[in-house]
Formats: sequence, structure tokens, C-alpha cells
Amino acid sequence: MFATFLRENNIAAAILTIIRLYLGYAWMTAGWSKLTGGFDAAGYLNNAVANPVTGPDGNMVYGWYVTFLESFAIPNIGLFNFLVPLGEFLVGVGLLLGCLTTAAIFFGLVMNFSFFLAGTVSHNPTDIFLGGIILFAGYNAGRYGLDRWVVPFLRKTFNKKADTTVKNVA
Repeated sequence: MFATFLRENNIAAAILTIIRLYLGYAWMTAGWSKLTGGFDAAGYLNNAVANPVTGPDGNMVYGWYVTFLESFAIPNIGLFNFLVPLGEFLVGVGLLLGCLTTAAIFFGLVMNFSFFLAGTVSHNPTDIFLGGIILFAGYNAGRYGLDRWVVPFLRKTFNKKADTTVKNVA
């Protein structure tokens, strides 16, 4: 019943729009400040490796993530210095415009979890909670945005291609 409300109700769409705009603004401004102010993730990532998240017993909780940071992220810091600000900015723009909303919030959640796994709590739990609601609501979260036109266009375009592929295979 609640799932139907979130995914189909116009009142839910309006509430989701407010949440989407709030998160979109936060993501876009965070990305913009990094794009325009110079950004270097090296210190953050090195700190995440030096001070990993530990449990009550003092052992690393996310050892696999620390290994990922050491073996991939830090050696490719230039790539991360480019992708993080651009990703934050694009997630924000997508959410603000309501364009490809579910894709934007998915990638926003991936970044939120990445920051969380690196030991940054900040506003990440709130963003994850609100982002999860938007992701769960799906199309209805972007109904009052560009998704109202973009999603039907994409469905129509990809359904045509799928139909011709099936006909060609048969």
C-alpha cells in the first residue's frame, strides 16, 4: 500500500519533488564548489586508509574498501579528482531538473555509501535515507520534472529497438 502511494500518487510526487530538489541542490553545490575551487581527494583517501572504520574490537570493519582505496583509488587519484566533483555536480543537476532521476539518485547513493565506508558520517545517513525513498519511488520522483517527457521517450525508443531486434532474431 505504501509502495503504491510512493510510486503512483500525485501528492507523493509533490513530496518527492521537494526531497529531490533539496538533495539536488546539496549535490550540485557540493560538486560546483569542488569544480571551481580546486579539489584533491588524496588527503581524504589517505586519511581513510590510515584511519579505517573499526568495530568495538578494534578490527577494520570494511577491510575490502581500504584495499580498494589503496590498490585502485589512490594510484588513480587524478581520475577520482575528476570524477568525484563532476559526479556530484551531475547528480545534483539530474535531481534538480528531475531528469533521469533514478539514475542520478543511484549514483548519488553510490557516492554517499563510498563516503560512509571511508568513515565520513556527516549528513550521509540522512542523504542515504532520503535517496533511498526517491530510488524506491522510481518514476514518480521525477514526475514533476523532465522525466515526465524523457522517460516515455526513452521507453518508446528502446522498445522500438527491442522489437526490431526480436524480429531480426526470429
